Amino acid sequence: MARWLRSLVGALLLLEGAAALSFLHHRYEEMVQALFRVQSQCPYVTRIYSIGRSVEGRHLYVLEFSDYPGIHEPLEPEFKYVGNMHGNEVLGRELLLQLSEFLCEEYRRGNERITHLIHDTRIHIMPSMNPDGYEVAAKQGPDSNGYLTGRNNANGVDLNRNFPDLNTFMYYSGEISGPNHHIPLPDNWKSQVEPETLAVIQWISSYNFVLSANLHGGAVVANYPYDKSQDQRFRSHRRTVNTPTPDDKLFQKVS
Repeated sequence: MARWLRSLVGALLLLEGAAALSFLHHRYEEMVQALFRVQSQCPYVTRIYSIGRSVEGRHLYVLEFSDYPGIHEPLEPEFKYVGNMHGNEVLGRELLLQLSEFLCEEYRRGNERITHLIHDTRIHIMPSMNPDGYEVAAKQGPDSNGYLTGRNNANGVDLNRNFPDLNTFMYYSGEISGPNHHIPLPDNWKSQVEPETLAVIQWISSYNFVLSANLHGGAVVANYPYDKSQDQRFRSHRRTVNTPTPDDKLFQKVS
């Protein structure tokens, strides 16, 4: 009898967890509601903040998980996830919403591994870096949605190609025996980037992130530094060569 009761309780817990999952696309307002719902369910280990606004004025919300939300604890690693940089690549957006729900639910259940993660790591989750592009794609629907529909932001800019090219600076610095870390941004970089990109760069500058992941959709690929190959000249023509970072093995393992 006791074994049967334990099995029943276990099954009900599984059903409860399954019922909490919503395998649906979330428009902007629905995404915001989902984030605040998680925050209300786990108020003591979560915090929601905005790093800025998109071209059309939508907040770029981040959900933080930590045993001390809003506080950087010395020696505690800070990690960030970013999704939906391309507005019509929705997988990362939905996965990060599911991850947020999962972390909260498992923490409430006393899952030892999740509790350890939240207590010993500060996790920042941004489901959508390009909410404007997502809305463009969502309005088209699945039947008339082209490859480029909603991919860029509201100004028509590909945010994935909008960050300062520090790889090239790094390669040039190597040629002149210059620094290979803490390379400063170009003086005029703010005038060359979109509001979403500016917000993310300032976000990175404000937090001590030690590791990050940016989730795209469409293919199974892992890009990691340096993901832009160095061009070299061979007999008057150019070709790209492998340009690993000093910690390339670690990046491969993490990827």
